[in-house]
Amino acid sequence: MHAHDSITRSLIIHQLFVSSIVSPALLAVFDTQPSQKTFRTKRTLAKKQRQNRPLPHWVRLRTDNKIKWNAKRRHWRRTKLGL
Repeated sequence: MHAHDSITRSLIIHQLFVSSIVSPALLAVFDTQPSQKTFRTKRTLAKKQRQNRPLPHWVRLRTDNKIKWNAKRRHWRRTKLGL
């Protein structure tokens, strides 16, 4: 893929998102993650998925409500993993 193709692709994605023709869920088609992942990548994604959960309720009880949420929570759209 050439640099021109990636610029054109990002402009198309931006235009689709701004014009709201396509729902955000359909924009996942333009994601760079390959459908055939290596086992190493899949294992990393599984670990990140396990880490990305809310704080257990018993932690709030044990710490007397000093820890209220998971500070390392990640949103799939805002923060990318960079794999």
